Amino acid sequence: MAQVELILLQRVEHLGQMGEVVKVKPGYARNFLLPQAKAVRATKQNRERFERERAHLEAQNLKRREEAERVAERVAGLTVTLIRQASDAGSLYGSVTSRDIADACGEASLGITRSQVLLVHPIKTLGLATVRVALHPEVLIDVVVNVARSPEEAEKQARGEAIMREESEYELETGEEVAEGPEQTA
Repeated sequence: MAQVELILLQRVEHLGQMGEVVKVKPGYARNFLLPQAKAVRATKQNRERFERERAHLEAQNLKRREEAERVAERVAGLTVTLIRQASDAGSLYGSVTSRDIADACGEASLGITRSQVLLVHPIKTLGLATVRVALHPEVLIDVVVNVARSPEEAEKQARGEAIMREESEYELETGEEVAEGPEQTA
């Protein structure tokens, strides 16, 4: 399959640094890199224009990175709490997605978009989860997401207390034994 040559206008993870000429598949260029202005086609005219504007682009990138680093210092250790319905076993009815995390970060004075939240899989259980957020292609921060059924439960989780009812507590309250496996009859 034919590859397309592009000049990167900013650092792209797993691809290259600003100013590098890279070869990518046409779909990746057409659907991601070009529309998001992360790259331009590597034509003779674009190469010349990039070399003329290189200092300006690098200065802009440096300024954006420094701003992102200041924001990262300001929000270091950020924890956001999301209240969701869940079963007694701790499984969520639904899931927590990057959009939910971005909205919660926005309420906590960290204005980010959902594309900046680097969530591999949606969160589907109660508890604390650490999520990476890209403030800039070169500046990543960790945000702790506290998923709980109620604000009180979220506070307990934040303190490190277990929120799931232990089997022994259930036995004490009900007087019933919790089955440990299928009973076998002969």
